[in-house]
Amino acid sequence: MDYDIIIGLEIHAEIKSNSKMFCSCRNETLNPKPNSTVCPICLGHPGTLPLVNQEAINKVILLGLALNCQINRLSKFDRKNYFYPDLPKGYQISQYDLPIAHHGFLEINKQKIEITRIHLEEDTAKLIHPSGKNYTLIDFNRAGIPLLELVTEPVIHDAISARMFCQTFQQILKYLNISDANMEKGEMRCEVNISLQKKGHWFRDKYGQIKTIKNTKLNNKVEIKNINSFKSIEKAINYEIERQQKLLNNNEEILMETRGFDENKNETFRQRIKESGSDYRYFPEPDIKPIKISSEKIAEIKKKIIELPHNKKDRFIQEYGLTPEMSEILIDNKNIADWTEKVISELHELIKSNNESWENQNIKLSKLSINWISGELFKFLKKDKKNIDEIKITPLDFSKLILLLHQKKITAKTGQEILEIMYKTGKDPENIMKENNLERKTEDNLEELEKNIEQVIKKYEQQWLEYKNGKEALLKFFIGQTMAETKGRFSASKIEEIIKNNLQKNE
Repeated sequence: MDYDIIIGLEIHAEIKSNSKMFCSCRNETLNPKPNSTVCPICLGHPGTLPLVNQEAINKVILLGLALNCQINRLSKFDRKNYFYPDLPKGYQISQYDLPIAHHGFLEINKQKIEITRIHLEEDTAKLIHPSGKNYTLIDFNRAGIPLLELVTEPVIHDAISARMFCQTFQQILKYLNISDANMEKGEMRCEVNISLQKKGHWFRDKYGQIKTIKNTKLNNKVEIKNINSFKSIEKAINYEIERQQKLLNNNEEILMETRGFDENKNETFRQRIKESGSDYRYFPEPDIKPIKISSEKIAEIKKKIIELPHNKKDRFIQEYGLTPEMSEILIDNKNIADWTEKVISELHELIKSNNESWENQNIKLSKLSINWISGELFKFLKKDKKNIDEIKITPLDFSKLILLLHQKKITAKTGQEILEIMYKTGKDPENIMKENNLERKTEDNLEELEKNIEQVIKKYEQQWLEYKNGKEALLKFFIGQTMAETKGRFSASKIEEIIKNNLQKNE
């Protein structure tokens, strides 16, 4: 490819707060009743004055600090002027040259992706286009919701990195309780700016601006608007790279335009010619005083930063010997990650109380716990569409189940049975094991097992005859039937041993 791919991201996220950005209306974006959480301020009535939401400002400061940003000690709001039906005032209160946070970074795949700014603004109303109708409805419940916008420098060069940045950013928003950031609900929206430039014909100056060398002309960038899934981010970028490359190879001009992404066709489409910053006629918002942010306030908010998901992922790989893929599954949801660590901590204490060494087997036991959480427990969560903090099982009881497996008091099959009862009742696994006679039998007491195998052989005489005549594949059949008969209380290896002994006796 003769071109360098240059990608920058703009990500909007609705902030979790009790009220809207500039009025006291409830912040309920998903209220089913249209236009029920509105007032003269968020409806843009003349003569109304905005009052700043301090909680939203604090959350943007928190996000900026978590993303290694500098915080402007003096920030301000600006008017961004444009007319669209979802903007009742005819302008949006936003931030321009003095955002709350600026010049940060987020590391993705060992590459520092620079963050230009994180600023605060108000969301617009929601337009609804009824199918087959020639009119548009407007729901103003969303108008005035606190909205943060993160802008990256144009330093991303492939679709996968762009997607991973958006995914990690979403996780950070959730971990810090700044936003629920559900893309399918419109709580987080991503926009991509992408251009292709001839290799060796451009550079970034000290201000981050892309400049040409050799007196060549820069190709225009294209904005892809309001992408609402991570898969679509990757697909839209790859399609746009191919589209722009074809145009350039045919010596055609790339227009500076805003495009959408059609998920059904997997292609971008033109929406409108892109506005420039001067078209918005920014000027300081006259009804809101400049915001002063003290060192004390920054220090206070900084204490609220917790371990972030990408750091937790790296630690899980190091401490528990997980693959990156398994670690990613666990850290994607903070509650699951925290619950998993509580299980491992409880298991650590149980092992110590049994006078066993944790250090010699911590990775093995941690992996066993994680495999049962991500495998068996996840099955129930997915089936019932529950969060992990809604289940009856405590981390302590789950660690007891893992200990029973580790001590070989139960088999994996009986462990699944016990877990199902735990999930339904919240009972202690040791009590479930004893009440249901599920404890694994010792290898020294094999009379019961031998009787069970005899019963299975009598029940399946034809299959036994075929096995005796050389159809060795039936061995697994008899092992399975015996394990079902004994409810998994004996190991498959011991069952196999006795079956083979019976075969030799019969011969």
